[in-house]
Amino acid sequence: MKITETDSNYQNLENMSFHDLLFNINQEDMLVPVAVDRALNQIEKLVEAAFRKLSAGGRLFYIGAGTSGRLGILDSSECPPTFGVSPDLVIGIIAGGEKAIRKSVEKAEDNFDAGWWDLKKHNVCSGDFVIGISSSGTTPYVVGALQNCFFNGIETGGITSNIDTPLAKEARYPVEVVVGPEFVTGSTRMKSGTAQKLVLNMVSTSLMIKLGKVRGNKMVDMQLTNTKLINRGTAIITGQLGVTEEEAHELLLKHGSVRKVLLSNKK
Repeated sequence: MKITETDSNYQNLENMSFHDLLFNINQEDMLVPVAVDRALNQIEKLVEAAFRKLSAGGRLFYIGAGTSGRLGILDSSECPPTFGVSPDLVIGIIAGGEKAIRKSVEKAEDNFDAGWWDLKKHNVCSGDFVIGISSSGTTPYVVGALQNCFFNGIETGGITSNIDTPLAKEARYPVEVVVGPEFVTGSTRMKSGTAQKLVLNMVSTSLMIKLGKVRGNKMVDMQLTNTKLINRGTAIITGQLGVTEEEAHELLLKHGSVRKVLLSNKK
C-alpha cells in the first residue's frame, strides 16, 4: 500500500463543523515543512546536479501528470517574469498537453512512452536536466520519461511522496517527501501537492540565485510587466543608489531593468 493511498487519520469528515474541518486540515498541513526538512539532503544533491547542467548552458525540465504536472508548469512559468530568464530555460510538461492544465485528460498519465515523446518535442539532450514529479511515484507517463532519459544519457531527478517507488529507482537524484496520509484519503492535491510546491520553490529559486539572477536579496532581472513590478524596481534603485524615487523611476524606464541601472551607475 502506498503511503499516499493509506486511510486518512480522520473519520466521518462530513459530520465535522467547518471549524473542525479547517483546524484539522491545517494540522495536517503543518506536517509538510517537517517532511521537506527531512528530505533536504536529497534536495541539495538534486539542485547541485541541476546547477551543473544549467551553468553549462543546459535547460531544466519538469514533467508530471495532473496536479504534479500543473505545479511544474506553474513554477516554470514564473521563472521568466521573476528572474528575467528565457521561457526556454525552465520548461514544464504535463501529460495530456495544454488542455490538461485546466481539465483532466483521461488516461494521459497511463501512457508509458508519451512522456519521452513530449520531451523529444523540445529536443531534450544530455546537456539538460529532467525532474519527474509524481506523488505516487508510479505514474507511467513520468516513470517512462525518466527511464528513457537514462537510456539516452540525460540526468534526472524525481519528487515523490512515497518511498522505494519506480520513480525513485529511475531518477538519479530522487527526493522522497513523505507527508503521510492525506486528510481526504488519496487526495494528493493536498499535502503532497503542497510539498511539491515547496520543493519546486526551493529548486528554482536556489538555482536562479546561483545563476546570478538575484543581487543581495533583490530580483534585479525581473521583467517590468506591470505597475507593481515597476514600483518594486524603483524602490530597489532608490535604496541601492540613494536617489529620489522620481530619479529612480526615470532611470528604470530609461535602461529597462534594475540590473542595467545598477551597472550603469556602478561606482
